[in-house]
Amino acid sequence: MPKKKTKKAAAKRFKVTSGGKVLFNRPGKSHLMTGKSSKRRRKLAKAGVLSESFGRNVRAMVQT
Repeated sequence: MPKKKTKKAAAKRFKVTSGGKVLFNRPGKSHLMTGKSSKRRRKLAKAGVLSESFGRNVRAMVQT
């Protein structure tokens, strides 16, 4: 049986922690930052944690 390949699109966008949680970068921080509040920009800078149901799918794609 052949090896499973990593989905490179998912590998670039998600990171799996040692505990199995899936982290992602929040969208919406590439431009037009002046119209966003400081609180909103601060929250966009932090990585988000994917829900467990979506996390299972992403872990299968990334296979780390």
